Amino acid sequence: MVIRPLDKDALRASFRTAQPFPHMVVDDFLEPAFAAEVAAAYPSFDEAREQGFAFDFVRERRKVQITDSTRFAPPIARLHEALASPEFLADLSDITGIQHLEADPTLSGGGVHVTGPGGRLDVHVDFNYNEERQVHRRLNILVYLNPGWNPAWGGAVELWDRDVKRCYVSVPPVLNRCVVFETSEISFHGVTPVSEDAPGPRQSFAAYYYTKDAPPGWTGKTHSTIFRTRPNERFRRYVVVPAEHAWINGRRSLRELRDRLLGRS
Repeated sequence: MVIRPLDKDALRASFRTAQPFPHMVVDDFLEPAFAAEVAAAYPSFDEAREQGFAFDFVRERRKVQITDSTRFAPPIARLHEALASPEFLADLSDITGIQHLEADPTLSGGGVHVTGPGGRLDVHVDFNYNEERQVHRRLNILVYLNPGWNPAWGGAVELWDRDVKRCYVSVPPVLNRCVVFETSEISFHGVTPVSEDAPGPRQSFAAYYYTKDAPPGWTGKTHSTIFRTRPNERFRRYVVVPAEHAWINGRRSLRELRDRLLGRS
């Protein structure tokens, strides 16, 4: 098994009492030699752009995700298989108390993530329902694969309170560190900008777990990703983000007008 044995009793206690929402941080998550092998197998930022989808928006930029597992190098494919294995799913259920967890074979939104210098991901809560598979999103797992990462280069994952007023936890993305947290309507999280001084991209592998049953207290409302700005980002909140929204809406209106003129409506 490429995942090292977990101290489930200790993790169960820490996960269920963690603030601002249930989560756990596990260092030395993978066998060390395997973690180094996976990190070395990651594509460069330019290679990743050719293989996956590149985000270049205000709230999520200079980030590439590759969800097609047929494109994974063999060590990355082994990691994907380990995170979806029945044994690991059983461990997650034992630790989190969430029963009947299912992995996502399509890695929708997950897989290989490569964020280049200058990249960022604003604070958000994730989509809560996978329409195609008709399952509820319950857990996120992030495995970091950055040898020699200096925290000064940014790229830390932050866990915020429900009002996005206070950051409770900031976790640098060092090699072989794993973060697992419950996906809910209050699980606001984001990634600090990757410094232009970083010598290379930030590398991570993400996977999401689901249940067929709805979580406790579910209102029946589905939603996509919901973004928020940090308290110190007033200029982004009132100028940058609205400007991008206006630009996107303007392009959409122009396309709709063109289609009507061309009789495509």
